[in-house]
Amino acid sequence: MLDAKLLEILACPQCRNSVVPDEAHQWLYCNHCAVRYRVDGDIPIMLPDEAEKVPGPGDPKAGS
Repeated sequence: MLDAKLLEILACPQCRNSVVPDEAHQWLYCNHCAVRYRVDGDIPIMLPDEAEKVPGPGDPKAGS
């Protein structure tokens, strides 16, 4: 689980907005960019090239 103080200072490297963890702390989500960053062994991988797009409600991949 990621430390609360670390979560306070982490920001999306693309837009500099805050990121939000999922319940299991396996992903950090940037709602502004609609991407997520994985967390590998309590180490956030905050590289723009590693970001994954989060499917939106109109995306055909949503729900799969």
